Amino acid sequence: MTEPRQKAAPHPRARITGIVYLLYFLTAILAEILLGRKLVGYGRATNLVATGCYVVVTLLFYGMFKPVSRLLSLIAAFLSLAGCVVMTLGDYPRASLPISPLLFFGPYCILIGYLTFKSNFLPRVLGVLMALAGLGWLAILSPTVAHSLSLYIDILGIFAEASLMLWLVTMGVNVQRWNEQAAAA
Repeated sequence: MTEPRQKAAPHPRARITGIVYLLYFLTAILAEILLGRKLVGYGRATNLVATGCYVVVTLLFYGMFKPVSRLLSLIAAFLSLAGCVVMTLGDYPRASLPISPLLFFGPYCILIGYLTFKSNFLPRVLGVLMALAGLGWLAILSPTVAHSLSLYIDILGIFAEASLMLWLVTMGVNVQRWNEQAAAA
């Protein structure tokens, strides 16, 4: 009787990852609202909180996907952390770097998509969506694509990341399969 419950129960760290991911979404949206209302100081401060949440999500994803591929999970984490640094510096014109954070977040999403797809503890469709979002983030770096498709790419990216976040909050990972993959690694 306890076996089916244990199999269906979400992994606590997976749920925590989803909740922190949700906090990132909420604070990032709030930061955009504040910046749009010309409350720059509050917007930047809220953006720092959002970035802090994303750093935590990155570290939690590293731990979650380590059983799938330790190396790719580590590369993904470094890409995301670099993107967070570039994004944060972009809020301060004197420290800003002449590169887009999407140069890091695009490959990060592609790798998270691949790791999700290759894992046997999350639905593969979430991996496909994340990889497509990553390709979209890279495509938006092209001025031609940015001008004509940026709205659609934004929608795809938000949909993909929100889908993964909501799955983690509500369903978590298949604990038995995660444990099996972790033991095999």
